[in-house]
Amino acid sequence: MHRVLKCPACEAVVSSAEDGRTAGFPFCSERCRMSDLGRWFGGEYKVPQPIGPDDHEAIEEVIRHQLPEA
Repeated sequence: MHRVLKCPACEAVVSSAEDGRTAGFPFCSERCRMSDLGRWFGGEYKVPQPIGPDDHEAIEEVIRHQLPEA
């Protein structure tokens, strides 16, 4: 399955390989990947609330929607 998305850092168009092994996907470059990581370390991104033990079903649903269909 070939997917086309926008880089989360700079919004450039990025495509994934069918085997899912495109280095750095979903980022367009190592620079954007490291920039995004720096935002996490700098506290610009935050989880809105702690994940509780009852949240596992919602998490599994999100993961299911992100995985390519077999």
